[in-house]
Amino acid sequence: MLDFILKRIGYGFFVLLGVITLVFFLFNVLPGDPARMMLGQRADQESVEIIQKDLGLDQPILTQYFYYLNDLSPISFHKTSNHKSRYLDDTKYTYFKLYSGKDNIIVLKQPYLRRSYQSKRQVTEILSEAFPNTIILALLSMSFAFVVGVTLGSLSAIFKDSWFDRINLSVIVLGMSLPSFFAAIIFAWLFAYVLAPYTGLSMFGSLYSVDVLGRGEYIDIKNIILPAFTLGIRPLAVISELTKSSLLDVLSQDYIRTARAKGLSKYQVLRRHALKNSMNPVLTSVSGWFASLMAGAVFVEYIFDWKGVGVVIVDGLEKYDFPVVMGALLIICVLLVMINIVVDILYGILDPRVRIAK
Repeated sequence: MLDFILKRIGYGFFVLLGVITLVFFLFNVLPGDPARMMLGQRADQESVEIIQKDLGLDQPILTQYFYYLNDLSPISFHKTSNHKSRYLDDTKYTYFKLYSGKDNIIVLKQPYLRRSYQSKRQVTEILSEAFPNTIILALLSMSFAFVVGVTLGSLSAIFKDSWFDRINLSVIVLGMSLPSFFAAIIFAWLFAYVLAPYTGLSMFGSLYSVDVLGRGEYIDIKNIILPAFTLGIRPLAVISELTKSSLLDVLSQDYIRTARAKGLSKYQVLRRHALKNSMNPVLTSVSGWFASLMAGAVFVEYIFDWKGVGVVIVDGLEKYDFPVVMGALLIICVLLVMINIVVDILYGILDPRVRIAK
């Protein structure tokens, strides 16, 4: 089992390294001079060269790449001379010294995602303000998708081939085929423009505010309803179909017929045996979809002006603020990889055949 866990972690590490490499080279071939973005187009050449040296942009591209890996790594190597571009700057890192020599120093630190070209703030600080809102949105969306999806799927299995089952099948097909960004545009137009004068369901205004994060930043509950509903449509469709298929398979098992023969009612059989035993594929889907929602929330957040990482990414792209965009993409990828590793390990614990196959 330990070998299996180490392999999963190793695969995840190489996936992250590939993502970091792709993101770095992708954003470094784009046009634009970061030094002039930070100083403005009227900056003198001497100031531009100082910023380029501080960022390591005066080095070859491969050297810049290794500098970037050094910034991201929890254990990093630095020069003690302040004329070096890899000088250990106290304003960048919070660190603990592991080794200190005459010219070099090795430290243990948190990953450094660099600074925004526009606001000069650390990217970690910017993202720490945005990601909690995205996580809240993803949690609410998945909760809505899970509860409604399991309910609809269970009813479709119980009333198989009925009018309800056919209607639910149409909902599933529509939900799976409807892109989140397109659904967000339709719902924003429908509720915030067409129906708002009659129903008061505009996404603007205040219905009830809650300080969910305990930071004095209040979230308007009314403003999260439409984004959560829009983001939850596709996982709802998948969960509903999985619940129906799994429940139909469980209901055909011998132990279900035995339970019915013992005199248990249809409701008791469903509650005590069938529904519980049909949840494994559904829970697997939920874990995967939650990670996907973190990435898929980008367009939905921007359309509904939900102050999460989606707005930060789009704003960074518009202003060519590449460190912010790169940092957001890397954190999303880290979450995806971590969730996949955890799910793989749980598979191996629950089913030994998975460990043998992999």
